[in-house]
Amino acid sequence: MIKAITGTKDILPADIPQWRHIESVVLKVMNEFNYKEIRTPVFEQTILFTRGIGESTDIVSKEMYTFLDRSQTSITLKPEMTASVVRAFIEHSLEKKQSLNKFFYISPMFRQERPQAGRLRQFHQFGAEALGSKSPILDAEMIIIPFRILKLLGLKNLSVKINSLGVPQSRENYKKILKEYLKPHLNKLSEDSKKRVNTNILRIFDSKDQKDQEILNNAPLLIEYLDDESLEHFEKVKQALLSAKIPFEVDARLVRGLDYYTHTTFEVISGSVGSQSALCGGGRYDLLVKELGGSETPGVGFAAGIERILLACANEKSLRLNDESLDLFIVNIDKNLSDYAFNVSLFFRENGLSVDLDYLNRSVKAQMREANRQNAKFVLILGGEEFAKGEILLKDMNTSQQVTFLKDELEKVVQKIKSQLDANNLRS
Repeated sequence: MIKAITGTKDILPADIPQWRHIESVVLKVMNEFNYKEIRTPVFEQTILFTRGIGESTDIVSKEMYTFLDRSQTSITLKPEMTASVVRAFIEHSLEKKQSLNKFFYISPMFRQERPQAGRLRQFHQFGAEALGSKSPILDAEMIIIPFRILKLLGLKNLSVKINSLGVPQSRENYKKILKEYLKPHLNKLSEDSKKRVNTNILRIFDSKDQKDQEILNNAPLLIEYLDDESLEHFEKVKQALLSAKIPFEVDARLVRGLDYYTHTTFEVISGSVGSQSALCGGGRYDLLVKELGGSETPGVGFAAGIERILLACANEKSLRLNDESLDLFIVNIDKNLSDYAFNVSLFFRENGLSVDLDYLNRSVKAQMREANRQNAKFVLILGGEEFAKGEILLKDMNTSQQVTFLKDELEKVVQKIKSQLDANNLRS
């Protein structure tokens, strides 16, 4: 048997209503905040990610799916979306069309990580990017949007952590201070952290090694060394979140795994998904557009993992969706009426109803069982004595009420079904 590749997962029909629901909530909220959808290719030139994300990051050094195509160009399946959005922004000169561009996306991503609950090698994210403004209010908006989406999905066990990475100069000065602090402890650090001292020292705060964390307990913190500009920007973000009634805490140890962040960085955390608790993360990246060949353009964004959100929703039992149901199932008593039944089904479909019928020449009893299995709201019965008299029978599967129509009164059947469906929707 050929199976799906480790770290990938089939999304089966029974799972699709939950995905559609999340996507519909994302579309609703993005529309409220006036973000426009963007879709980029699944793969890009590798250099986009090595330059954009940073060669010393775990994503680039350990996790990317990279290969040579037939022209010997190095290609990478996109591990994140921000670099791709910025590439499209630069390539199509979108800054010339309007000063502030607000994008959102829903897309698969690819990272060769160790598969675990809520973390796959092909995973899906929704997110947003705003390019063209340095406003701290926009930073706050990037936290408000995912928090609102997650609340609309019924999640309650949420918290927001924020930090500031400041302007590059403050960060570079702090890296020297942190490096000095770590010097006496170098031999005690984990192997990964030893490498990060010279490549991506801030990522040591992300270490899961207990000894690393013990060493860092008394380490100086970046927020203590920020310049006035960075502190003022961070204070305005906090005030905007307070105005929006978003609960948050400042976590001075929160760093993001990508090199392009400046100023605000944040995560939305769920207490319902175990160790992989971050449902969403993001921050400001004022240097990235220029780094990728564009003009100096500030930016801010976030990305949220759909699989992790689904896991949190399942653990909190927050998604109470109506079962997908069929408007009408056509039961055919007389096998000679198969062509007629098919044409009738097309008529109802053209009038906006979801319809199915028997393709397996089953008994009437088996066809009724199938109608029940598909949760059909109505059954139209063709054949038998009624059909010989020029009549067809419509049964309401909820009330068991049956109504007879003439064969040429299909439009009346449509009206009857739609009026009953509308009445049921009003009651629910």
